[in-house]
Amino acid sequence: MFNLFVSKIELKTVNSTLDHSNWVQAMQDELNEFERNRVWRLISTPKDASMVGLKWVFRNKMEKEGNVICNNARLVVKGYCQEEGINYEETFAPTARLELVRMFLAYAAHKNFEVFQMDIKCAFLNGELEETVYVKQPPGFVNEKYLDH
Repeated sequence: MFNLFVSKIELKTVNSTLDHSNWVQAMQDELNEFERNRVWRLISTPKDASMVGLKWVFRNKMEKEGNVICNNARLVVKGYCQEEGINYEETFAPTARLELVRMFLAYAAHKNFEVFQMDIKCAFLNGELEETVYVKQPPGFVNEKYLDH
């Protein structure tokens, strides 16, 4: 069944999405996951802090027949804006280790389980950072009361 609240249009910029309630809802859902997982908090910007920007990435999720079933908005850090020696030492992108995947598939085969592909929503939000990272407020969702936060 086709969802009437889904946009077939994949937009590229925040300004173009703000006119489409379904994309705004996808963005709000992403921010709600950030809040639910306590990913960040709004604080005043320290004077010596190096700020990293954020960017929205928009994608349509399709079923195998080619119908759009979901609009996905993901908020990502502009890691390419970091400066060597100032605000990065390593990158962080949690993924399943190959050994774990092999073990899981071997166990599933041994037990004759049927294995399906799945997408873990907001998996990256579950990692722990040892250092403090300061990011700007999300484009299109800047709190007007706290512009310096």
